[in-house]
Amino acid sequence: MKKEITATESEVLLNTLKNRFEKNKNRHPDLNWNKIQAKLEANPEKLWSLLQMEETEGEPDDIHYNSETNEYTFCDCSAESPKGRRSLCYDKQALDSRKEHKPKNNVLDVATAMGITLLNEEEYRFLQSFGHFDSKSSSWIQTPEAIRKLGGAIFADFRYNTIFIYHNGAESYYAARGFRGLLRV
Repeated sequence: MKKEITATESEVLLNTLKNRFEKNKNRHPDLNWNKIQAKLEANPEKLWSLLQMEETEGEPDDIHYNSETNEYTFCDCSAESPKGRRSLCYDKQALDSRKEHKPKNNVLDVATAMGITLLNEEEYRFLQSFGHFDSKSSSWIQTPEAIRKLGGAIFADFRYNTIFIYHNGAESYYAARGFRGLLRV
């Protein structure tokens, strides 16, 4: 699959991102949209990944700038786990292990195809500092290898004013569980 974005798609996406950026200043109080836009325009493959995040209802927004690496971090900021990325098991091994009622795909392969990475626990907790996310859904997060070797995978959500990190079999999937991604530009 070619990771290309048309001029029209780019213009629409940049307008959407700019509007979200301006509406949610609390996520990036000291950042300048024009600098972000210039960086995005110089990296069309990253714009393509952001388009994938947007089309799957992730509502990506910039949540961090690393001055040492000169990178902006975009994250799915939809209130609930992105609807277009739900009902997926954790990885290919889990998908292959299911004998029946297989989901259509797995989280790690979908994230890779989109050009994004799955949030880890620290990044998920950082996202929650901007509001309450996943109060009715849950999101798979990066699972430590030791847990995955034993057949498990971890997910996170926000309930009772608390961030919960919990486990499930990696082959499980639910209509209300998707995944959130990160993209560094």
